[in-house]
Amino acid sequence: MHQLTLAGKSYRSRLLVGTGKYKDFAETRAAIDASGAEIVTVAIRRTNIGQDAGQPNLLDAVPPSRFTILPNTAGCYTADDAVRTLRLGRELLDGHALCKLEVLGDPKSLFPNMPETLKAAQTLVKEGFEVMVYCSDDPIQARMLEDIGCVAVMPLASLIGSGMGILNPWNLRLIIDQAKVPVIVDAGVGTASDAAIAMELGCDGVLMNTAIAHAKDPVLMASAMKKGVEAGREAFLSGRMPRKHYSADPSSPTAGLIGS
Repeated sequence: MHQLTLAGKSYRSRLLVGTGKYKDFAETRAAIDASGAEIVTVAIRRTNIGQDAGQPNLLDAVPPSRFTILPNTAGCYTADDAVRTLRLGRELLDGHALCKLEVLGDPKSLFPNMPETLKAAQTLVKEGFEVMVYCSDDPIQARMLEDIGCVAVMPLASLIGSGMGILNPWNLRLIIDQAKVPVIVDAGVGTASDAAIAMELGCDGVLMNTAIAHAKDPVLMASAMKKGVEAGREAFLSGRMPRKHYSADPSSPTAGLIGS
C-alpha cells in the first residue's frame, strides 16, 4: 500500500495516536508500540516535554528519535493562545515545524471554533509551521484551510472523546473528494470498526486517543485499531462490490448445474 505522506515525509502507519489519559508513561508507550503508530501527538499545555524541569518527561518514554512528535494545542480557545502554545512547542522540540492546530469553541462539546482556527492557521503558516488542523466536517471550511496552506485537514467524526463513531459520512466524502492534502479523521472514533469505516470512506488516516486510553485493555485496543485501519485501507483500495437493492446474486456459479 502507498505510504502516508505528510509535509514531505512518508509514514508506513496511517494510525496517529495521542498520549493523554493513560495511567502512566509506561502504559502510553506500550499502547503506542501495539498501535504501530509513527506519529504521536502531545498536548503542550497538559504534558511535560521539557517545560517543567524536574518532572517526568514524556519524551523519555516516547523519544523523538523513534517517533514523530506532533505538538498540539488542546485546551486553547483563541487563535492567539494556540499560536503562542505552538511557538513554545517548536522551541521545546528544537525547531520542529509539524504541528496540530485545534482551537476549541467551548469546554463542554470541544467543538472547533472555526473563525479562530482559520485565523490561527493563517498566522502559523506564515511563520513556517506545517499545520495539520482539527476542524468541523464542513467541506467549505476544509477547503479554506487547505487554501491557507495547511498540510492536512482533520475533520471530526463526532465530538472529542465521545466514541460515537462517524456520524456524517456524507460530509467526510465531500471533503475527501475535493481535498488535495491528506484528510485524517480526528475525534469521535470509539472502536476498531469506526476506524475501518473512516478508511473505507477514503480517509488518509485516523487520529485517536480516548478510544485507546479509556479501553479496559488499552494495549489490546491499540492493536485492534492498527488492524482496523489497515483493513479499512485495503478495502478502500480494493474497491467494494456495488450494493444491489431488491436483487440477489448467487455467490457460486450457476452454469453447468444438473438439470439446467
